[in-house]
This record gives sequence, C-alpha cells and structure tokens, in this order.
Amino acid sequence: MRSYLGIKGFHLPWSRRDDTQNESSPLIPKTDSAKEDVEEQTDPNNGEDNNSPVSTRVRPLYRYTFVDYFLKYFLFLCNLTFTILGLVVLGLGMWGLISKESFAQEQIGSIGTDPMLILVSLGFVLTLLCLSGCVGALRENCSLLKLFSAAVLILITAQVLAAILAYSLQDQVGGYLRSGMLSAMVRYQDDLDLRFIVDEIQSNLQCCGAENYLDWEVNIYYNCSSPGVLACGVPATCCVDPLENGTVWNSQCGVGAQQLDEFTAQSVIFLGGCLGGISRWIEQHEGLIGTVAVVVLGVQILTLFISTRLLESIQWHKAYM
Repeated sequence: MRSYLGIKGFHLPWSRRDDTQNESSPLIPKTDSAKEDVEEQTDPNNGEDNNSPVSTRVRPLYRYTFVDYFLKYFLFLCNLTFTILGLVVLGLGMWGLISKESFAQEQIGSIGTDPMLILVSLGFVLTLLCLSGCVGALRENCSLLKLFSAAVLILITAQVLAAILAYSLQDQVGGYLRSGMLSAMVRYQDDLDLRFIVDEIQSNLQCCGAENYLDWEVNIYYNCSSPGVLACGVPATCCVDPLENGTVWNSQCGVGAQQLDEFTAQSVIFLGGCLGGISRWIEQHEGLIGTVAVVVLGVQILTLFISTRLLESIQWHKAYM
C-alpha cells in the first residue's frame, strides 16, 4: 500500500531499524529488498528504456574556440578585400579594352597581344579565387574552402617553379626582354597602352631603345625612309630635357636624333638602351625585390594554413553536431 501512496522509502521513527554496524559486529549482507531500494535510488536512467540511443551512446560535442572564430572572420575579411581589388583590376582592364574599341571587327584579331588583356585575366582570376574563399569561410562551405585551398597551393607551386625556371634560364631572359621591347617599339604609335609603357620605362630609367637609340629605326614612323616629320627621330621621352624653360613639353626634341653621332647626340638624348637600365635597376633593388617576393609567398602560405585549419574545424563541428 505504501508503494502506491508514494511513501515507499519513508519509515516511522519507532519502526526504523538500526542497520549501522559497529566495529565489533560482523558484516551482515543486505536483504533483497534493500538491494532493490539501493538499485532504484542509484539508477541513472530513472525508469527510462535501456535500449534507447541516448543511454547506449553519448556523442561528444565539439565547440568552436575563439581561435576558430578569429581564423574564420580573418580569412573572410582578407578575401573580401582582395575580391574588391580583383573587381577593380577587372573593371580597369575592361574599360581599357572598350575605350580602345578592341572588340571591333577590324581589331579583334590583335586582342590577344593587348596589354589590357593581362589586367582582365588577372582581375578575373583574383576575383574568382578570393570570392570562393570569402563565401566558403563565411558560409562554412567545405567544398569552396577545398577549392580555395587547392587553388592557392597550385599558385604557390607555380610561383616557385617560375622562380626556379627564371633563375636557371637567366641568360635567355635578356633575349626575351629584348624581343618584347622591340615588339612594343614597332607598335609604339598604334597602341596607346604600349606607348604609355615604353614612355614610362624610358623616362624613369633615362634610356632610349632596347640596346641604344638607333633601335627606333624598327618603327615605321621613326625609320629614316619614312616621309613623315618623325623620320630618323626618337620619342620625346628619350630626350635629356624635353621641357623648354621647364614648363613647355617639346614633343619634337628627338627629331633627327638618329642622324647625329654619339658625341653630339649625348647632349640631346639618352644613348643607353633600356635593357641595361632594367638590369641595373634590378641589381640596385634586388634586396627589396627579394623581400617583397618572400612576403607575398609567406602571405599565401599563411592563407593556405588558415584555410586548412578552418576546414578541419568545420568538418569536426559538422561530424559531432
């Protein structure tokens, strides 16, 4: 009756038995009813089914740490920044192609050699790569993070191989630079982008032509057989002082410079070629170039480590949710 009234374990003071054992009393085994009471009191399931999955298997819980959250949002912000930068580069490249009407039918054949195509390709690859890392980190998407990590690993490998190849073929790099410089000089008057690049190199390095000022004969406008006013001349950026009185730009300062001997021409134009100027500039700034290369490579390796660590944390979290 007491079991139905909810006072099964309640004993009256006069009916309570002294079950304590002193040092002189022998150990008395518990009765069956006492064992049942003890088992009911120490039963952790409290009457639940022992075959339930909760009682048979307890899955561990994996929680994100502060470091995981920091890596997640750090990777997101870095990739967001470079995504915006990639879009800017892509926009500049497209603007350059459209402003020059490079997609016109008569110029579509030479679009492969257009310098603006380099900006378009670089901007597109940078945007696509960083966008995958940005979305993958924010949405905790393992597929995008794996794609981003693989692309960064391929990029690091390609840069290391390119550096090794350039170092092993450094004697042939000069020949490639010379052919590229001469190609740009041939199209100097026809391509505004190439003209801007050549002018910047000649004015900043104070040089003229690829090896010397006579290389400008490869251009049909500066060739001595040309009927124009630019015949036997060089661009104004080859001039030692293209400004008259420091204010007016004299675009005709290099006219007829190819007909002058070196002693007379050295007071008017720069005699040295730009290939030698580029070599001297690299030798003077080789420490800075090496530092920048190491920093860029280190940032990429750090990004690869962060994405791999974040990917591992996401997989552990999803496995024990």
